[in-house]
Amino acid sequence: MSTVPSDLQFTKEHEWVATTSTQSVFRVGITDFAQSALGDIVYVQLPKVGQALKAGEVCGEIESTKSVSEIYSPLTGEVAAVNTNLDGAPEVINSEPYGSGWILEIAISGEAPTLLSDEEYKKLTA
Repeated sequence: MSTVPSDLQFTKEHEWVATTSTQSVFRVGITDFAQSALGDIVYVQLPKVGQALKAGEVCGEIESTKSVSEIYSPLTGEVAAVNTNLDGAPEVINSEPYGSGWILEIAISGEAPTLLSDEEYKKLTA
């Protein structure tokens, strides 16, 4: 069974969203469920810092030994940062999907949307 931290929010596309120390900036990654389904991750295509994003639109790709999957932006805003450590070590998403395997940070203007709670996400993946 995959891990689902209670302090995060989730999307139906298997991304997680966490608050950061900056109120309007949110960290995003893929869930343990998603990385497990993908298998060994070998490449991550990251968006560019400063790129405008719309919630629900593709903002990158993850390539594994099984397939290529799109990363969907869970929020509307601008890319504030990307995890450049993934360039040389994309497999860290497999070992630490909720930690050092984060993918990008998004700066939003306005209110953050309500996403799935940990309990709602657990039901989705049960």
